[in-house]
Amino acid sequence: MRVGITLGPDQPGVAGEARWAEQVGFDQVAVGEHLFFHGPTANSFVSLAAAAGATERIRLLSALTIVPVYPLAVLAKLVASLDQVSGGRFDLGVGVGGEFPPEFVAAGVEVTRRGARTDEALAVLGPLLAGETVTHHGRFAEIPGLALQPPAVQRPGPPVWLGGRKPAAIRRAGRFADVWLPYMYSPEQLAKSLAEVNASAVEHGRADGSVRGAVYCWGAVDSSADRARQSAIDVVSEVYQQDFTPLADRYLLHGDPARVLARLREYHDAGAEQLVFSAAAGSPAQRTAMLELFAAEVLPEVRGWS
Repeated sequence: MRVGITLGPDQPGVAGEARWAEQVGFDQVAVGEHLFFHGPTANSFVSLAAAAGATERIRLLSALTIVPVYPLAVLAKLVASLDQVSGGRFDLGVGVGGEFPPEFVAAGVEVTRRGARTDEALAVLGPLLAGETVTHHGRFAEIPGLALQPPAVQRPGPPVWLGGRKPAAIRRAGRFADVWLPYMYSPEQLAKSLAEVNASAVEHGRADGSVRGAVYCWGAVDSSADRARQSAIDVVSEVYQQDFTPLADRYLLHGDPARVLARLREYHDAGAEQLVFSAAAGSPAQRTAMLELFAAEVLPEVRGWS
């Protein structure tokens, strides 16, 4: 099982944390984004560019880029540029957003059209990133016979990770994704949805099994399982502005290292080949201790699972 971590909210510290993650053996660093949200947020392209400059091997994932708030041409340029500066290490995580409608107002985008905008962007993004000359007259974008230069390093482009929870996201993943990355899912939901994603892939003329499984987990690991659980609840409740106490045992990854490993085994058996771990820590010092414990006692075990 391959494992990545989300980089912390301290944006000046992004480069150093990415360098540490590479040194201790994580496979990937990830950054989420919002234009506006309940608290401080990053821009994934900027933060991952800083991480790229501080590292040599680790892969970089936007988890997730809110595609509909970007003009298509700007999005393509950012993706290709980040793939260039990272030497072909970028994975594009795609989401439609919508959990914070005011940011769509600020971007001048109708929130109810976010799915349609994303579908149109994904249909055109591949040829653009490959450096092809593209003529596109769409509902939301116009490309008048242009080729993006330089294109992405990876061919035909950076892997696409589709995130979400709903049936529309499952259908979209079947059509466009290399990796299905749900969040707030139980292992049982992951297994069911991954089968549905690959059924959708077949419907779109792709091979069965062409979409790999992953899972994004907010969570906490601590020598005290009770302390880990409470930390996960406190942080995620603040982020999403709702009480996660009744949801914690179903959706959050928490506990001492043994309990976390047991839960991760369930996700792995359900089809997750990759984990994105987002540390739910209440302070920078707690975050550092949590990630160091994860790296020392969880990472070596799960890396051996096949």
